[in-house]
Amino acid sequence: MSTAAPPSMRDRVVDSAVRLTTEVGWAKVTMARLADDVGVSRQTVYNEVGTKAGLAEAMILRELERFLATVTVAFDEHPDDLVEAIRASARSVLEVAPSNPLLHAVVSATHGADTELLPLLTTHAGSLLAAAKDVIAARIAPYDVDLRAAELDAAIDMVVRIVLSHVMQPSGPAEATADQIAWIAARVLGA
Repeated sequence: MSTAAPPSMRDRVVDSAVRLTTEVGWAKVTMARLADDVGVSRQTVYNEVGTKAGLAEAMILRELERFLATVTVAFDEHPDDLVEAIRASARSVLEVAPSNPLLHAVVSATHGADTELLPLLTTHAGSLLAAAKDVIAARIAPYDVDLRAAELDAAIDMVVRIVLSHVMQPSGPAEATADQIAWIAARVLGA
């Protein structure tokens, strides 16, 4: 009988931060409150995530990993059709997004004063975009794409940014939006 390894201290801290953020809002998440919630010292929290900004980034990147897991599944289901892989990936991300508690807390906070996390998904989304683009680039590599490296990088950047934009502000049903993204991708990729 195999048992899963217990979560690391970093995972426990990030899990607690996500839960507290969704329950009481990011503004009320302090390192002291987080330490109390996890049952460790404040210094332990700082050792695991650094500053509060580091904690915010760790939370966002953790959620990104969950979204990218759906992308991996979509690409695996369409190994011979890049446009269909992109369509399925976009659809899965857009379908999962509305039920993500952290994303909901970040986006809904824009209507109040607690907007400190929002830039990590918009104007300061560099690490999020880089991580997403790296995964997409790796997933696209096995496909036969007739683009130079710089053109392919631009196409990947475009798709990632369009999907993120629709995650933040949906303009229609996930399936219809995914179809539109696939249409654009097909034109850009020459597929």
